[in-house]
Amino acid sequence: MPFAAYGSLPFAEQAEFFRRKLNLPTDGWTDIYTSEHDWAFVVAGANRDAIVADFRAAVEKAIAGQSTLEDFRKDFDRIVAQHGWDYNGGRNWRSRVIYDTNLATSYAAGRWQQLQAAPFWQYEHQDWVQHPRELHVKWDGLVLERDNQWWQTHFPPNGWGCQCKVRGLWPHDLQKLGKSGPDEAPTVNFLEREIGQRSINGPRIVRVPEGIDPGFEYAPGSARLRGAIPPERPTPIGGGPGSAVSLGLPNLRPADPLPAPRALPASAVLPSGMSAEAYVGEFLGSFGATLSEPAVVRDVIGERLVVGKELFQDAQGEWKVFKRGRERYLPLLAQALQAPDEIWARVEWLHAAGRAAVRRRYVARFSVDGQETPGLVVFELGADGWAGITAFPPAPGAYVEDLRVGVRLYRREE
Repeated sequence: MPFAAYGSLPFAEQAEFFRRKLNLPTDGWTDIYTSEHDWAFVVAGANRDAIVADFRAAVEKAIAGQSTLEDFRKDFDRIVAQHGWDYNGGRNWRSRVIYDTNLATSYAAGRWQQLQAAPFWQYEHQDWVQHPRELHVKWDGLVLERDNQWWQTHFPPNGWGCQCKVRGLWPHDLQKLGKSGPDEAPTVNFLEREIGQRSINGPRIVRVPEGIDPGFEYAPGSARLRGAIPPERPTPIGGGPGSAVSLGLPNLRPADPLPAPRALPASAVLPSGMSAEAYVGEFLGSFGATLSEPAVVRDVIGERLVVGKELFQDAQGEWKVFKRGRERYLPLLAQALQAPDEIWARVEWLHAAGRAAVRRRYVARFSVDGQETPGLVVFELGADGWAGITAFPPAPGAYVEDLRVGVRLYRREE
């Protein structure tokens, strides 16, 4: 039996994760590190496109269940001979590392996606491993919430040749295990480790949790969703006249009015004085997402959007939720996405970039006690990011009509 016994059968999530990777030549294994592997297929030291492409084809056969380790080694020998590749290490060791690591990480990424449905996860160490790691054995049977931050650094594989896995559990499973709830996450002790001693770029120091090999301190597949979360763009949502009448931009105005505004739910306005984490958590909870785990959302017309805390953070991870003083209305912004009055697709000319962009705009109105004009909530999404409006006190009617420009994709039934 081959060493990389990750699953008896290939599965779609594993294959899709690997399929979406980009081939990338490298000079050493430290060139691409941790979550960067979610996007790039590399073979350490394979610094020519043709070599990387051939190795990718060989790995894809293994993921599809069409080759064993011995089959892969035949491909390895052929690729080395054909390209004259001068690699480090012995033939059996190097071929096993390539085969084992790619199967293990793609399997883990597929399982990460599959396990999102389960509220609890359990760490499983494989008893048949010849040289078990002490901490991996200690973690065997550990049950934590799916969203526990511990999984971000300890989701297996957790080292070269690691065969540990994770399985999903539900509350009735915890009862069978004699548990009234999840366990307490182990304390994470970070160690400084030097990597890249033989790299042409020289060595560097990384901080790695104790019990984890350098380069494995991440959850395969988790970064892919986060990379799809749109950033908040610096420019606010503009009105329609400029783009509506610009030459060549196919934007139209409707003849009918917006649906009648809905009553403003009391629970949709949060109290003042909460933390940024609390405000953002309320928004994310509407979509089944959390501060530690994003979620893929389908709107009322079937379009997909990834929501996560990064919607409200800058590139350095600092919160931007208080920037415009609208943090109390974040639940209404979520409601505009989930149940809009209208959805518009709009072509807008970006003068600074010198090009046109398509933006999707979600519009919703809510009646406010004591106000004749309803309040306005808008979420707009484009290739350059997202922008939002929560107009309380209400926005002028003319401004609202300026937003109803483009091609209307959806109108709420009254």
